[in-house]
Amino acid sequence: MTESDLRAAMEAAAAALDFETARALRDQIALLRGGADPGTASDADTDGLIRQRPGAMGLGTSRQQVTPPKGWTPPPRPDLMTRGRSRRGKA
Repeated sequence: MTESDLRAAMEAAAAALDFETARALRDQIALLRGGADPGTASDADTDGLIRQRPGAMGLGTSRQQVTPPKGWTPPPRPDLMTRGRSRRGKA
């Protein structure tokens, strides 16, 4: 089947509320777009694929926030009382 045939079958399955078939067809379309030949795409088992969740940070990760490297300490906060003043005194 071509990509357009698979897309039409996926949309028909989704309209018939057969979401498992629509999911399998969507994954076959993704494999075809990725460069797989049609025989391999139709035979591939895509049940174990995990997709990135919305809101996840970065590509290929599901972490919700940044974790600093081991041993990293944040820099000291600036002293607001000395901001904008010369430390040498009056010149």
